[in-house]
Amino acid sequence: MDFSNKVVIVTGAGSGIGQTVSREYALRGARVVVAERDEETGRRHTSALVDAGGSALFVKTDVRREADIISLVNETVNHFGTIDVLINNAGVSRFKPIYELTADEFDDVLFTNLRGTFLCAKEAAKVMRGNPSGGAIVNIGSTRALMSEPNSEAYAASKGGIAALTHALALSLGADRIRVNCISPGWIENGDYGSLRQIDHAQHPAGRVGKPDDIAKACLYLTDPENDFVTGAHLVVDGGMTRKMIYEP
Repeated sequence: MDFSNKVVIVTGAGSGIGQTVSREYALRGARVVVAERDEETGRRHTSALVDAGGSALFVKTDVRREADIISLVNETVNHFGTIDVLINNAGVSRFKPIYELTADEFDDVLFTNLRGTFLCAKEAAKVMRGNPSGGAIVNIGSTRALMSEPNSEAYAASKGGIAALTHALALSLGADRIRVNCISPGWIENGDYGSLRQIDHAQHPAGRVGKPDDIAKACLYLTDPENDFVTGAHLVVDGGMTRKMIYEP
């Protein structure tokens, strides 16, 4: 897939899934905007993209702040002229017993994951609708939107909201030729993949734990202009784990 000269914003791009996703777009010729709250990791990754021959811009962004998101979009347009693709990847988690989880902590997770996704989509769409070919948005959710473990209320609520927000946006923005889809990763190992146990891989129907590359490939598919019939979709990338029936012994 060729993204030559396409302008791609990836939030939370300084590490983990976002880092890999932004790198894969840069390798395919995209002009990448690294939107990251942590300035050190954001600048380091942007420099690595440029050193590898890519075109990249770092914009310090805290998606909890509407002003930061507006600034992100403005700086992108000022530097690259437009926005073709937005990957809403920035997010936080907080796993804490419900009896101890405060309202402020719950709000912070929703403000970052759900409200941040909405605001980024809203501001980017204002630019995308002026493009002859529109644009594409991918929201990164989680299989926690579909299933849970204890003490995950804030995270699950935010990711479930992202899945619902996605199909609402797809309908609202369709007339402006903007496609909106959601990817829900399962277990994606961002650390030392070699340290995983055989049982970790074996419990997945696909036979292995996921890698950030798996999510990057899904992003490329959903944002490729050739795939303009795909919108409002919720793509679960989890090695089949959410399809298993598990009974307690």
